[in-house]
Amino acid sequence: MPRVAIEATAQAVLNFNGSGLSVMEVSHRGKDFEAVLNETQALVKEILSVPDGYSVLFLGGGASMQFCMVPFNLLEKKAAYLNTGTWSSKAMKEAKGFGETVEVASSKDANFSYIPKNYTIPTDVDYFHITTNNTIFGTQLKTDMNVNTMLVADMSSDIFSRPTDVSRYGLIYAGAQKNLSCAGVTLVIVKNDILGKVSRHIPSMLDYRVHIENDSMYNTPPVLPIFTALQTLKWIKTNGGVEGMQKLNKTKAAILYDEIDRNKLFKGTAATEDRSVMNICFVMADGYKELEDEFMKFAQSKGMVGIKGHRSVGGFRASTYNAMPIESVQALVDCMKEFESKK
Repeated sequence: MPRVAIEATAQAVLNFNGSGLSVMEVSHRGKDFEAVLNETQALVKEILSVPDGYSVLFLGGGASMQFCMVPFNLLEKKAAYLNTGTWSSKAMKEAKGFGETVEVASSKDANFSYIPKNYTIPTDVDYFHITTNNTIFGTQLKTDMNVNTMLVADMSSDIFSRPTDVSRYGLIYAGAQKNLSCAGVTLVIVKNDILGKVSRHIPSMLDYRVHIENDSMYNTPPVLPIFTALQTLKWIKTNGGVEGMQKLNKTKAAILYDEIDRNKLFKGTAATEDRSVMNICFVMADGYKELEDEFMKFAQSKGMVGIKGHRSVGGFRASTYNAMPIESVQALVDCMKEFESKK
């Protein structure tokens, strides 16, 4: 997260808006927090150029709650899913409880190391669901799809990392704990006129229309993460918006991928054309597998934190989210070069 967002949040925890109260103590319906919520919604719309006819919601439950809320609200007969990893698999599993679910394509055959191409989306589905970035396997859909059905996207790990044509989507959701805020709030951007089309009863807490009608305050909203999201959005706007983030992220990813490709000790795990700019996965190259634990200890001794890869992939994973500075990426590259020089 941006340091300025962390510091502003820390100050608000002690004294929010000069009130003498913590942001964790004030009424969520008071004018001070109402102003925070309104500004946060407005900045989401401004930064992502959200068209008229869409609502911006801040909900609880994480992206995992959206795995069931999406089909609860949108799936009447059939839905299509692109299976590119762990999170899309879980989303598809939840959808099966609400109607027919079609897996249009999957990269499971190669441990989700690529994004499937050349598949056909059925014309009779209620929506087509994608996961734009796959944190565990390091693959990413880097452009907005143009499809002939309603497009729903889980953008939890790459929202605000690049310009997004929101008009191509019926619904976008994102757990905040990557590029937006601390854990505890989920952003939903939904086109209003896609709602109310299913015949089933939807419990109030799971009905997007209820949250729209109550401006994300049907129940007590996650106040602190929303405040932090506002600080992050201000930082994004100050630093060139999503265009600025995209330029920075491409630069950071290129620095690290170039070293992975150059260094004899390492190799990437994702197909080159599908490599994520958010989560960079790599392993020891063939012939050097026995050095994995040694490199991990060496990297930790150099101050590298949290680079152990997920057990599904192994090796290493460097997450280069928006707020990760280039200097930190370069420090990992220098570490890799130094380790190579010793072998």
